[in-house]
Amino acid sequence: MISNLMATSTTSTSRRPSRYNAVISPRGIKDQMNEAVLNNIEVEVETRYIEEQSNPEQNSYVFAYTITIQNKGRQSAQLLTRHWVITDSNQKIQEVRGDGVVGEQPLLKPGEQFVYTSGTMLETAVGTMKGSYQMLADDGSQFDAEIDEFVLSTPRVLH
Repeated sequence: MISNLMATSTTSTSRRPSRYNAVISPRGIKDQMNEAVLNNIEVEVETRYIEEQSNPEQNSYVFAYTITIQNKGRQSAQLLTRHWVITDSNQKIQEVRGDGVVGEQPLLKPGEQFVYTSGTMLETAVGTMKGSYQMLADDGSQFDAEIDEFVLSTPRVLH
């Protein structure tokens, strides 16, 4: 079904990125500012509809999403786990939790990025995804890199 989607670790090319930064755990404002500079993970998302693997007559719509995770902080951070909330236009919600992404738990040094492509299937032509990556910093602290909601849509459904 979605098996043709492959993981990559290439440098990102020009895209229409949506940028989402890591959410920092509640502390004092000064601590948050220092931690934000120390732990700053930027996530860009690009989506596409996979027509050849979809079957609209059977309410099966396959989407690929390419994620670029870039460490813009001052210390290395490793992606430990992921959490996705996938919602179709019928408000059917799927939650996905697991170790790493595409079988990897990438360690990102400051300035490095990791790019991968994965996919999901919906029962409707439009849906959304949002989630987070749970990260482990070099200093032993853990933090979440939140991924704001983005849209999955077949062509010509949304303008």
